[in-house]
Formats: sequence, structure tokens, C-alpha cells
Amino acid sequence: MKVVVIGGTGLIGSKLVGKLKEHGHEAVPAAPNTGVNTLTGEGLAEVLQGAAVVVDVSNSPSFEEKAVMDFFRTSTTNLLKAEADAGVAHHVALSIVGTERLEENAYFRAKLAQEELIKTSGIPYSIVHATQFFEFAKGIADASTEGDVVRVPDAKIQPMYSDDVAAQLGRTAVGTPVNGVVEVCGPEAFPFDEFIRRGLAADDDPRTVVADPHARYFGSELEESSLLPGPDANVAETRFADWLARRQ
Repeated sequence: MKVVVIGGTGLIGSKLVGKLKEHGHEAVPAAPNTGVNTLTGEGLAEVLQGAAVVVDVSNSPSFEEKAVMDFFRTSTTNLLKAEADAGVAHHVALSIVGTERLEENAYFRAKLAQEELIKTSGIPYSIVHATQFFEFAKGIADASTEGDVVRVPDAKIQPMYSDDVAAQLGRTAVGTPVNGVVEVCGPEAFPFDEFIRRGLAADDDPRTVVADPHARYFGSELEESSLLPGPDANVAETRFADWLARRQ
């Protein structure tokens, strides 16, 4: 089966391409550095020839409100049109658990707009909602730092290993379109501050981490369960402690 992975040279995309190839599929990474640009349409028709499935794990280079909305609207519109022309039978997209609950967040609004375009495209689809990745701990901390203090929401988070995200995307890509959302998450839910504190400690980062009920997560105030998956989510195996130990 030919599977084109949009964003196929990034963190998730490169792992997904590898996993699909291991299982005998023709996995093609598509990104600007391979000559495929979903914003301009460059290379789309050529790369989609003969493709049965497209998996979109691309991301906006800017998270500024207008830029991120323009990216997902333009990129997704161009991609879906090219897929329709090529006869692609299954569109898979990576999104985020809790997207529909945090519409004051500009990035989440842009992802919701992307999802709506997919749902109304007429192409059979599957949308994978994943929780935050273990690899994001430092980036979240950096965005939440004031001086030497990291202020994070007084909420819970159920993060997961990026490798497990790629594995779920692979299973979804070669399966039957669900025409809906599939959730995937890590095996453990933590207080947000514990996740960040443990991630920083593993890097010998001395910053103090504080749980603040009014701290914002990229512009959004969170309720305790805002980022948690539902009861039917697929639970990945890799535990945060094992990932930290393996990385060290």
C-alpha cells in the first residue's frame, strides 16, 4: 500500500515512515525539503499518484494566531483537493486531545478548522487525537517560565511517547477509515506540575515548578480534565519513567 506522509521528515512523520516500511508498505515522506509544499501545491499531484492513504502530520512554522490559522486552512484545502483528484481513499490527520474544549487557544482553533475541512471533504477520514508528547516537557516549561519559576496550570496531563503516537497513526492508516476521531494517550495521568518537574529534573534543570490555577497553557486556562482523553482512548504502553531512564 502506498502511504504518503505529509510532514514526513519531522519527529512523528519520520518515525511513521519507518514503521510503515517495516510492515512492507510504500511509505513516502512529503515535505518542502522533499519538493512537496502543501501551501503552494508544489509537488502534490506528483507525490499522490497511486497513493491509497495520506497521513497529515505537518505543522505550522508559526503559532501566531493569523499565521497558524492560514497555514492549516490553506494547507488542508490544497491537500484535500489534490487527494480528491488523485482518488485517495483514506485521509488521516494528527490532532490533539482536548482541541474542542480550548477554543480560546489560537492553535487549537486552527486545528478545529482543519478538522472541519476534513470532515466535510467527502474523503473517508480518520482523525487521531493524541495527548502531549513526553518530548514537549522542556518546551512547555520554557513557554511558562517567569525568571526562574515555571508556572503551569493546576490540571492533569496524560502524556505519551512520540514513538507510540507514530505507531497509532500507522495502525489507523492501514485500517478502515473511522470517519471520526480516535484518541490515544499515555498510560499514566499526572498533575501538570509533576510532569514538568520530572522532565526538568532529568535534564538537571534547576528551575522551580509551581502549580497555579490561573496559569495559562499557551493562552488557555485549564480545568482539571481539559487535556485528558475520554474512557475509550487507546492507551499506549511506554511509561514516562521508562522513557526518561532510556533517554539518559
